[in-house]
Amino acid sequence: MTDRHALPGSSDWRDWPVGTRAVVRRRLSPAEAAATGRRWTDVIGVVVAVDGAGVTLRRDPARRDSPGAGTEVRVAADDVAAARPLPPRPERRAPRAR
Repeated sequence: MTDRHALPGSSDWRDWPVGTRAVVRRRLSPAEAAATGRRWTDVIGVVVAVDGAGVTLRRDPARRDSPGAGTEVRVAADDVAAARPLPPRPERRAPRAR
């Protein structure tokens, strides 16, 4: 039997070191699901804490001025549906001079 939290070809999310950039698909609570009409949501961020009870990510939005930028999200182990590490965010390039 395989662990539902482990993904083929990657380590279990419980083994990720702090600083790992990752995406975690989490199950929404019944209240969140009723309010949004969805059952799942993805949290993209950098791991700030991990233990057997869950993982905490600091949100890594596409833009720094996005709502929720830098906030921390705790995902309980029972709510993790899928998870995988991501490569580091690419460096932003300066605009080209014309």
